[in-house]
Order: sequence, then structure tokens, then C-alpha cells
Amino acid sequence: MPGRAPRRWRPPPGPARRSAPRRCPDRRSPSHPRPRPSRDRAPLRDNGGVVPDVEELLDGAHVVRLPLAARFRGLTEREAMLVHGPRGWAEFSPFVEYGDAEAASWLAAAIDAGWGDPAPVLRERIPVNATLPAVPMERIAEVLARFDGTRTVKIKVADAGETLADDVARVREVRRILGPEGRIRLDANGGWNVDQAEHAAHALAPFDLEYLEQPCATVPELAELRERLHDWQLPIAADESVRKADDPLAVARAGAADLLVVKVQPLGGVTRALRIVAEAGLPAVVSSAIDTSVGLAMGARLAAALPELDVDCGLGTAALLAADVTGDPLTPAGGHIEVRPVEPDLALLAAHAAPPERVAWWRDRLRRAHAHL
Repeated sequence: MPGRAPRRWRPPPGPARRSAPRRCPDRRSPSHPRPRPSRDRAPLRDNGGVVPDVEELLDGAHVVRLPLAARFRGLTEREAMLVHGPRGWAEFSPFVEYGDAEAASWLAAAIDAGWGDPAPVLRERIPVNATLPAVPMERIAEVLARFDGTRTVKIKVADAGETLADDVARVREVRRILGPEGRIRLDANGGWNVDQAEHAAHALAPFDLEYLEQPCATVPELAELRERLHDWQLPIAADESVRKADDPLAVARAGAADLLVVKVQPLGGVTRALRIVAEAGLPAVVSSAIDTSVGLAMGARLAAALPELDVDCGLGTAALLAADVTGDPLTPAGGHIEVRPVEPDLALLAAHAAPPERVAWWRDRLRRAHAHL
């Protein structure tokens, strides 16, 4: 992006120190107070305490099943429930394997968006990255072309059934397409152990990486890997260690990450996500969970409310949908998406309505999640 210098890394010629801005606050330093534990999974008290009853949430709700343009972590379709409140449309779309207590945070985010008080809007456009699933080599250029004007690519690595050689080949091809000035970040979704992640980092060193997202599954593993890569100056980003954790501040307290990846639905809404970022004291990048454009609008409101936003956000993923709920989707244009409400098209809601048994499943799921609020 013009005006924003890439934060990339190269193997150092000799011992080097990680620059201060890339370091977590030292948990042992008195100048950096420890982030306080934050264990509330469905924090509606952060969002004004508004808890509409179940029937109000279900009144006028729609369940859709949208095809993806490329297979993404085993998914070829994305199901979502859309609800409508006094503040507008909102999305409730926890992945189907998530339990009810975890899904409650996603419901809290929908209530925050549709019934809560809006957060300040500090910017009207959000810079976004392209997201590349583990697609065949011949599809890389086609998928990247869906993300208009983006100069940062997040590449999914450590996917099931893929080898490190497969990952290296994809990263090499993306670097060729982007050229030397584009930015590349990798997301392993916790798929490596520490030794595998260290080996992968060395193998991928020639491709000039911006950061490595959730290379390992646990906070202690992230902390150990970050220490091993200290002299390489490769920033580590935490995603699942924030959004799926009982204590989303633990990763910052352990000094295990250089920045946080925050997602509005699993963190319970804009208000709570902003509080987590503030208490962690780390830079943040806002990302999505393959949401519809309604859910992406919720994420854009979070990105618009961050006091500082220095990196491209993972909110361009409407480009990975083969269909959406609106005729004016939040797809990237010139490397950005707009901060604006999204109004679903009733004809598209009908065209992509989930089968009746799935509608019943989602309505029952919302009821169960509501019981955890």
C-alpha cells in the first residue's frame, strides 16, 4: 500500500536483535503492566447489556448456504444466519463444529451489531489483504485476481494433506506474481509443532515474509518458537490463541506474539475486541471467518474503530465467495473495502436459502447459544 512501509524479514548475516516495535511488552518489566485475565466468553455487559429475547432474534432471521469460489480449509460452502435488529443486519455464523458456549460469543457479536451502540468510526476505508487457500498452482493467479488492488497476500500453509514443499512452491509463485514490493504473510492455523515451524520458517526465509500467523497451537509453543526465531526478526501473530482462548490476554502476558489477529464474531463484538486490543498493548490486524458481506461489515466497523491500524486487514474474503447475500458485496476495490452497512437482497436470501433441516438446526443452535449469554 502506498505510504506504508512493508514489515518484512530476511535471514540476518549474523547475530541480530529484534527491533523494539516488534517485541511484546516484556512481562517482567515494571514499565509494562500485565494484561488482566479476561475469561468472559459472552461479554454482553461490555456491549451495553442488551439481551433481546430469542423470539426477537429469530423473527425475520434467514439462514443461507453460500458456495465458495475455492476450497478453504476443507469447506466448499459457508452457512450463516442473518438477524435484524434496530441498528441493522448482523451475522451469527460460528463454524458447525463449535460448541454452544463458544457459539455464544458469536451471538453476542451479532447482538452488539444489531442492537448495541455503534463504536466511533475513525476511518471510512479499510486496507485489506488477499487470502490464498491451499489451491493448486494453476489456480493461484486466478484466485489472487479476485482481490482487486491488494498488495498483501495471506497464504494458508500447513493444510491437511499438504507438504512443506507444497507450501514453499505456492509462496514462491505468489512472490513471483507480487514482485519484490508486495507483502506476504503466512497462516498455519496452529498446524505445526515448534520444530516443524522453525524448519518451515527457515525454508521460507528467501521469500521475505511480513509475519507468521499462529504457527503452533498453544501459547507455550508460540513463546518457544518466538524465542528460537529471535535473531531472525520474524514477527509472530496470534489468532486462535486469542479468539478461542478462555483468557485472550494470556498470549500477550506470555510474550508469545508480536501482534494480535482479532475477529469480531468470536470475540463477542466490537466493544470487547477493542478492550482486548487495548489491554494486550500489541498491534492488531482485523480478520474474518469467511463471513458474508454482513459479517464483513461488522469486522470493518471494528477495524474502523481501532486507534491505530498499520497493517492490511483480512477483511477481503467476500472475494472467496462464489455468491453473497447482497448485490453490492464488500469485495476489495483498489485494495480496500468500505466501512458501510450492508443490506441483504431478499431475492438472494431466497436463492441461497439453506435446506429446511439446516434452517431448523441453526434456529435451535441460536436458542442453545442464547442460554449461555
